[in-house]
Amino acid sequence: MKQYQELLRDIRDNGEIKGDRTGTGTKSVFGRQVRYDLSEGFPAVTTKKLYMRSVTHELLWFLQGSSNIEYLAQNDVHIWDEWPYKAYLQKTEQEVPPSSSEKWKSGIKDFIGQIATDHSFAEQWGNLGPVYGVQWRKWPGKDGADNDQIAQAIDTIKNNPNSRRNIVSAWNVDEIPEIVEAGGLPPCHTMFQFNVRGEKLDLQLYQRSADTFLGVPFNIASYALLLSMVAQVTDKQPGEFVHTLADAHIYLNHLEQVDEQLSREPLPLPTLRLNPDIKSIDDFTYDDIELVDYQSHPAIKAPIAV
Repeated sequence: MKQYQELLRDIRDNGEIKGDRTGTGTKSVFGRQVRYDLSEGFPAVTTKKLYMRSVTHELLWFLQGSSNIEYLAQNDVHIWDEWPYKAYLQKTEQEVPPSSSEKWKSGIKDFIGQIATDHSFAEQWGNLGPVYGVQWRKWPGKDGADNDQIAQAIDTIKNNPNSRRNIVSAWNVDEIPEIVEAGGLPPCHTMFQFNVRGEKLDLQLYQRSADTFLGVPFNIASYALLLSMVAQVTDKQPGEFVHTLADAHIYLNHLEQVDEQLSREPLPLPTLRLNPDIKSIDDFTYDDIELVDYQSHPAIKAPIAV
């Protein structure tokens, strides 16, 4: 994963200091592209621990077409906790304490515990609006029928492999305000495209906004996993994951953590193992996905900018 280290170093050394929506401030560069050849191993970051369990559950959640974090809470995955909790506090006219405070930490723990155990509460407060999975699997059509972009992409790979139109988009302009109103984030990884290259299948992701220290390792692993899963169900071999980043940034309160990560040497890449009996994208479960021989340096904690 030297490519990822080089991206971090580029932003740290060459980034422009900018303000941002969260008020935290960033060092940012615009327009970068990183390529990962999956034949060389699965691109899991090794210079800090990657929580592949969370990556896997999040992707399965996307593929369910869900917009509610109930499934994630029930599976102890906390990638999306902060946004619905902040929206809950605002909409119930409660104080929004600093995310580093003990009041925030104890409050969000109680909130997510209730999301996981109280279905009615989850239905009311766990919704993020029509985010990734909804757009992938249930993009609303003019005739009222949903468009399943994932199913369409798989069909195109099988039946029209030379197509240059095999694109899945999460950026639904009409529904961005609904996402914001629900307390969610407009999609950061906005669209991706498949490419058939003989027996190989490639995937290129366009990401409008990239939290390079915290978020990007998850994005790399998630889309490499998606590419591998789609390759299996279309009888292809996973080829390249091409990651195109627009605003690639490091939050100013992550700079010390970045320095620590850049001081570490990458370790050998692990191997992804999928249950070979799975022939449909909708049949994958958590137990069908395994990362083999993953070694990493210890985790590095950093606050999420909300």
